[in-house]
Amino acid sequence: MHKQSTLLGPHSFRRQDESDDARFYEMPRLLIHVDEPASRALAAYLDGRLPAEGDILDLMSAYRSHLPEELSLNSVTGLGMNKEELSKNIQLTSYVVHNLNQNPVMPIHDKLFDACTLSFFFQYLTQPVAVLRDLARLVKPGGACHIAFSNLLFPTKAVFCWQTATDFQRAELVALCLDESGLYETPSALQVVAPDKGCDPLYLVSARRKY
Repeated sequence: MHKQSTLLGPHSFRRQDESDDARFYEMPRLLIHVDEPASRALAAYLDGRLPAEGDILDLMSAYRSHLPEELSLNSVTGLGMNKEELSKNIQLTSYVVHNLNQNPVMPIHDKLFDACTLSFFFQYLTQPVAVLRDLARLVKPGGACHIAFSNLLFPTKAVFCWQTATDFQRAELVALCLDESGLYETPSALQVVAPDKGCDPLYLVSARRKY
């Protein structure tokens, strides 16, 4: 990394429950992982930032993506852990079932996507830098990666460095992982919904794939 984070240590990406993630996600959770105001705020943020008629990768996708409904897209590919959740996500045009913690290399061809979203699941990645490096292979040069998070999590599966960090330190952690990959422009971080607004907070870290 270009700068050292005090958040990272030898056990930073360990978890309380190191059992097979496929078992944990085997039962479908047909719900969204933030409240509706946060979901709408994310869709509003992405509106105008995702390219119209573009091809989008929704990484770590589930039952629902948080894409602007009024935005016309050519395709939305979801990559996630649960087939039933993905099959019932009405915003996806296709999906891939894949465990990123088991293998950070995704079974998808190079440079297929104009942009990528990763919403509310970054805290479960045990090899985030490796995943972001492979993601850069899939996104066209100049394409943006938008990583959204809130303050909610499955405590047994979230990595230790995430659980011990503040929300702003979490934004720093995401930015550091993007920086460590060496394949993205300087990330930008934004608090979209503050934690005192009576709904789930929302933070975004975005970066463009280097040309």
